[in-house]
Amino acid sequence: MAKTSVAKKQKSIEETLWDSANKLRGTVESSEYKHVVLGLIFLKFSSDKFEERKRDLIADGKEAYVDMKEFYNMHNVFYLPTEARWSFVMEHAKQDAIALIIDTALHTVEKNNPSLQGALPDNYFSRLNMDVSKLSALLDTINNIDTIADKENDIVGRVYEYFLGKFAATEGKGGGEFYTPKCVVNLIAEMLEPYKGKIYDPACGSGGMFVQSIKFVESHNGSSKDISIYGQEYTATTYKLAKMNLAIRGISANLGDVPADTFFKDQHPDLKADYIMANPPFNQKDWRASNELTDDPRWQGYEVPPTGNANYAWILNMLSKLSANGTAGFVLANGAMSSNTSREGVLRQKMIENDLVDCMIALPGQLFYTTQIPVCLWFMTKNKEEQIFEDSTRNHRNRKGETLFIDARNLGTMVDRTHKELTTDDIAEITKTYHAWRGESKDGVYQDVLGFCKSATLQDIVKNDYVLTPGRYVGVAEEIGDGIPFETKMGSLTRLLFKQMEQSQTLDQAIKDNLKLLGYE
Repeated sequence: MAKTSVAKKQKSIEETLWDSANKLRGTVESSEYKHVVLGLIFLKFSSDKFEERKRDLIADGKEAYVDMKEFYNMHNVFYLPTEARWSFVMEHAKQDAIALIIDTALHTVEKNNPSLQGALPDNYFSRLNMDVSKLSALLDTINNIDTIADKENDIVGRVYEYFLGKFAATEGKGGGEFYTPKCVVNLIAEMLEPYKGKIYDPACGSGGMFVQSIKFVESHNGSSKDISIYGQEYTATTYKLAKMNLAIRGISANLGDVPADTFFKDQHPDLKADYIMANPPFNQKDWRASNELTDDPRWQGYEVPPTGNANYAWILNMLSKLSANGTAGFVLANGAMSSNTSREGVLRQKMIENDLVDCMIALPGQLFYTTQIPVCLWFMTKNKEEQIFEDSTRNHRNRKGETLFIDARNLGTMVDRTHKELTTDDIAEITKTYHAWRGESKDGVYQDVLGFCKSATLQDIVKNDYVLTPGRYVGVAEEIGDGIPFETKMGSLTRLLFKQMEQSQTLDQAIKDNLKLLGYE
């Protein structure tokens, strides 16, 4: 008898690592073990880079320099003393003191590399009192990953993105504090096209906006050296995630000296950014007391944002950081497009009258792990006048008094029972529309599309009471008919209905007869 075999799909590195990390459950809360796993991945990656550089020095006859920090730092490699190296950790992986050994290694890495100050987990392993056998098994799994084998595919970056997404899905609401769905980040990056200049994110989470910006530059043959990154994050553990996420990719960034509240401790007060990308907390309540920040210069020219919802405080903060020709793209809950609560409508009206709103996009629901409610993207700029760039494909036409509305609620594909993603084609359709409307020759000529996009004037927005919901402007797409005249279709449907009603009467009588035979009348 011939043997049959079913080819099993080989698990990816990410899936294998996730399965191993899941074994920590029971001894470690999922809200904690992301720092365990990502801290270990960081340590392995740093050590792999260190050992690679050390081999290169020896091969070049520079063995005398293998313990000099400068010869590592000049190649963006962290110098690791013996007790901080992955090989040292693995030598002691089965010992009861392994948690302390890992904590010591991470502390030593941070102490010897000032750029990592405040980035790495602090005494997580010792404090969590993890099962030694489970921790050892996780170390074995990570030990099998060659983190620098494929520089183009960015293995460690892939693992980071996979884990951040998984943690967000597992932790529900809390996960959104550090993770924005990749497709949303991609869309914002493709819309803004951050080729050169300063990028700012006032609520940077794990740094996903920055990572995607660098990827955009590199995919378009640009140089990451032309980009400067500024950000701020309030939550201490998320701040560490961001610093690690950027460090493993060799991305330099100014995230402020410490994790801090953007409103109460602005660490970039004089910044003027060319690009702002953000996903601030949705509908943040009680973000200030009634007597706090009333004279803040970020509100200059506007009313003080209400205490009950920080949406417009985030918008005004970003506008205050925007350069004269800069563009901001950010995520907000849909309510911000139409709310009149606590004079939010007055703030929105002033922004519209100042001609700051460039584009509004309504996104489909179920994109976020943290909420099923639909969200919108705002794109704002201080200069809609014609701009001529050295790269002639990026010339911007004069859009004064115009705003583009895009209704993308019908886009996206379900990837599981509860979550949806924008596909590459969806993102291309949206961005092509936006860039064509801005007059960039590479995307052709813009045209309104009923049900999808509309270039509206200030007068159009005034007629709609300064509401920025795209559905009010794009209209409803015409449904394609089947070519059958109404009278013919109505007659056919009526005859079908009458036939079904007759069948229903017959079935009702059959049920009565059967009940009668059973003695029920």
